Amino acid sequence: MSASDKGKDYAEGSSRSSTSHHEHHHNQLQIQQSAPLSRYESQKRRDWNTFGQYLKNQRPPVSLSHCNCNHVLEFLRYLDQFGKTKVHIQGCIFFGQPEPPAPCTCPLRQAWGSLDALIGRLRAAYEENGGSPETNPFGTGAIRVYLREVRECQAKARGIPYKKKKKKRSQIKASEDESKPVV
Repeated sequence: MSASDKGKDYAEGSSRSSTSHHEHHHNQLQIQQSAPLSRYESQKRRDWNTFGQYLKNQRPPVSLSHCNCNHVLEFLRYLDQFGKTKVHIQGCIFFGQPEPPAPCTCPLRQAWGSLDALIGRLRAAYEENGGSPETNPFGTGAIRVYLREVRECQAKARGIPYKKKKKKRSQIKASEDESKPVV
């Protein structure tokens, strides 16, 4: 076999291997696309697309690379118009009542839990789409403060104090004692 034949064989072989690598990658993408997404993954994709569309609709449009926590806060406030949670304002006669006896004109808002879950999904989507954790606008202190304020405001308006559920040491000890077999 001449040197030129060896070179030709090598070129054909490397072209075949890159083609098979390309085909393998293409087949993997088809498998991933054909496998149904989990509910969480579907929501995350839908939320990411919605946020991207929101940025495009800004005047002037905002690119993801120029997005910051202020854009995220504006987006969360924008979503309030689609909320279904009645949040009584300070002057409402039902302010602080968990189950008011009659309707009122107080606004509907996004529930704190919905916003919290949304931010979690968008934070993950941002990093999955190439954003770095250090520049993630969904993970900033301003977003955490906003969510905390929404939670506290909604809890007061509904008369339900929000307290983090923490197990007391004595409860943990008692449950451990109950789970031990009696000898």
